[in-house]
Amino acid sequence: MTQKLDNARKIYMEGIRDGDTNAVHRYTGSRYVQHSTGVKDGQKGFIEFFQNFLERSRQRDIRIVRAFEDGNYVFVHVYQNINNGESQWVTTDMFDTDENDKLVEHWDVISAYKAPEETVSGNDPVLGDFHICDLDKTEENKSIVRKFITDIFQNKNYEHIRKYISEDNYIQHNPSMPNGVDALEKLLTTQKVHYNFVFKIIGQGNHVVTYSKVTINDEELAVFDIFRLEKGRIVEHWDNMEKIPAHKDLVNSGKF
Repeated sequence: MTQKLDNARKIYMEGIRDGDTNAVHRYTGSRYVQHSTGVKDGQKGFIEFFQNFLERSRQRDIRIVRAFEDGNYVFVHVYQNINNGESQWVTTDMFDTDENDKLVEHWDVISAYKAPEETVSGNDPVLGDFHICDLDKTEENKSIVRKFITDIFQNKNYEHIRKYISEDNYIQHNPSMPNGVDALEKLLTTQKVHYNFVFKIIGQGNHVVTYSKVTINDEELAVFDIFRLEKGRIVEHWDNMEKIPAHKDLVNSGKF
């Protein structure tokens, strides 16, 4: 594990799970720009927000399920169970790091967790196996995902969808979607889904993550998509969506 990835894990495990908000001093750099809803910039903003969170959340089962890095960027996919099931969350986080591998900027999306029996596919929306392979395919896989989003979600060339997604095995972790490429094609042709812009694409080997501003049926959302690829096709997908707050409600520069 590299230092930057270790820093991202530890700010979660020590700073949030274990309740030591001073962890922010150990793992962030000279600046810490914040894009998380309700959290102010800087180390002080982190401490202020999470001191209140820790008072309300005495039992914290927090698990980093998948994590990888790409250049200066680190991504983590996290499950949180608060107060023995009182609330459960899926969190997707992306960090930028400085030349010393300290965290200097943070973006996230948070949504309510649904158990497999509550999802259409029966798949868990976050928990499961994670294995990085095909490290020599990182840039190729990032390019495939970029073309997929541009071609399908922006240019609406739905007839091309099977160029990018496996027809034989497409595992879906969006709680409202069944498995298979046919279900995605039906969604796109019956709902208004548009990726207004893709803010960032990062990847490592067979996993690629995009962070985008998306409009679904006229509602603006911040969306992380996680893709697993095999042999040039997308074979598995997770996502996490959060409504973009109104400008008047922001305490930082916003989701992007």
